[in-house]
Amino acid sequence: MRHSFNVDLRGIVDLLSRHLYSSPRVYVRELLQNAVDATTARVQADGASPGRIVIEPRETTGDGTLRIHDSGIGLTEPQVHELLATIGGSSKRDALGLARHDFLGQFGIGLLSCFLVADEIEVVTRGPGDAATVYWHGHADGHYTVSDGPAREEQGTTVTLRARRDFEHWLGTSTVTELARHYGSLLPYEVRVGEERVTAADLPWRARHSDPDERRDVLLRNGAALLGRRPFDVIDLAVPEAGLDGVAFVLPYESHPGEPEAHKVYLKRMLMGERVEKLLPAWAFFVRCVINADELRPTASREQLYEDDLLADTRTALGEQLRAWLVRLAATEPERLRAFLAVHYRGVMALALHDVGMLRIVDEWIEFETSEGRVTLNEFRHRHRTLHVTGGSDEFAQLAGIAAAQGLALVNGGYTYHLEILQRLRLLDADLDVRRLDQAELATRFDPLDPAAEFAAREFLGIARDAVAQHGCEPVLRTFSPAELPVLYLEGREARRAADLRNVLEEAGDVWAEFADDGDGQESGETEQAKPLLVFNHRNPLIARLTSTANARLVRLSVEALYGYALLAGQRAVRPGDVASVNRAFLGLVEHAIHQEPGI
Repeated sequence: MRHSFNVDLRGIVDLLSRHLYSSPRVYVRELLQNAVDATTARVQADGASPGRIVIEPRETTGDGTLRIHDSGIGLTEPQVHELLATIGGSSKRDALGLARHDFLGQFGIGLLSCFLVADEIEVVTRGPGDAATVYWHGHADGHYTVSDGPAREEQGTTVTLRARRDFEHWLGTSTVTELARHYGSLLPYEVRVGEERVTAADLPWRARHSDPDERRDVLLRNGAALLGRRPFDVIDLAVPEAGLDGVAFVLPYESHPGEPEAHKVYLKRMLMGERVEKLLPAWAFFVRCVINADELRPTASREQLYEDDLLADTRTALGEQLRAWLVRLAATEPERLRAFLAVHYRGVMALALHDVGMLRIVDEWIEFETSEGRVTLNEFRHRHRTLHVTGGSDEFAQLAGIAAAQGLALVNGGYTYHLEILQRLRLLDADLDVRRLDQAELATRFDPLDPAAEFAAREFLGIARDAVAQHGCEPVLRTFSPAELPVLYLEGREARRAADLRNVLEEAGDVWAEFADDGDGQESGETEQAKPLLVFNHRNPLIARLTSTANARLVRLSVEALYGYALLAGQRAVRPGDVASVNRAFLGLVEHAIHQEPGI
């Protein structure tokens, strides 16, 4: 059996009028939209018809109501029932027989917003020719009446609002004037609030100027009013498929990628919103746009853009225009590009993750932190054919000087986008070798000791091996620069994985203990080759003396202390066992020093 839904019309009205819109202020926009659409329909039918909209605030009507008059096409009684009383059932194209894209909204849905500030809405309208005047009276509880009344002299429509209690100020002159100018200042028809005209001239970016520099200066002044500071630049935008034109202002200050977009968007010259999102690609957070579009669709609340294929294509097209501006700047105004990159390099790098043209700009213009100082990638890769990259800034800070001394080309990949950019360099230079730094590989660059020194240090290495065995690392003796560095803790990728596994098993406790030992006393996942290296620098005077020290206890204490020093210098995680070992070494060395004092 077929049944129909039971619809609570009063609830629907409450839902749409009180929850669809973010603020009561939108009622002025909706009234203007209806008036503009009616006027557009009449102008299309009769090009000689007047295009005029007049709002009378509550102070001027004499009865506390607000009235808005338009010289539009008007409605017949069947159209009143269809457009004003059917929610979601028809569009203006159906009722008026004109193309849907010529209109801003829907009469019925837009009129509901007036219930935000009014309990009653009256519409007096007269259609073309000899059409009778129709009186429509809607109530917030969901019912309406239609009746005859005195004939309206002119074709068009008048909407009257009777304010809800405590909402009278929304119908006052100052509020209505401000809102009408805010939403409707760029409308193509004359709009007045009382005697004051609130519509301006043409769209600012369409205004004619004999001098291009004058036009640019005017637009930059408009941008300064919008941003609070003079923009870095202004870029013309146009997407004919969306009926879109406007400008993008390049921000004079850094904008974070995580900040929401805040673009000023007009639809058919009616302001939709000042904080519209998803107009541009995510990487284009360094501009703020002011645009007008005729074909893009708004959401139901008309405060954001509806996501569809046209918006997606528009977003792509606008991104290409911003990209082209950057390319032109690099080719023609390199000094201005440097100034731009000093503020917005993160935005360009974000774009370079997807665009080879922007990658070239990053390669040529943005300086990276390397083992040879801050240089561009272009310069650095022409000096070195293999680039080693650190995954973090702490690792780079520890190893940059050492890598430079060994002739190893090291780049800091620890900042946002840096690692991804470095990995994409092969798109520009196919023979370039870019690899993550394996610290164990760095040890292979150090010079071995001469045979005599190595033979003399065999007892030292034996004591050191025994001292750090509990820490799972292997001591080695090398010579490297800088000589001021006595010891270095290096952990290769395999050692890092083994250490991570060991930490997980230790935290898990006894229940997983069987997995922590492979039966040979070797911790699971760890081999001799995977162990971290504790590299002693024989070029350092302290280490050189220590290797020839006969006091085994002093050597052991010194090795344990140097192990702790290497962990701290490398900003490594220090485990409880490490802390205990370092404390023991410190106290032992203090005790040894005291006993060396005369008379003790």
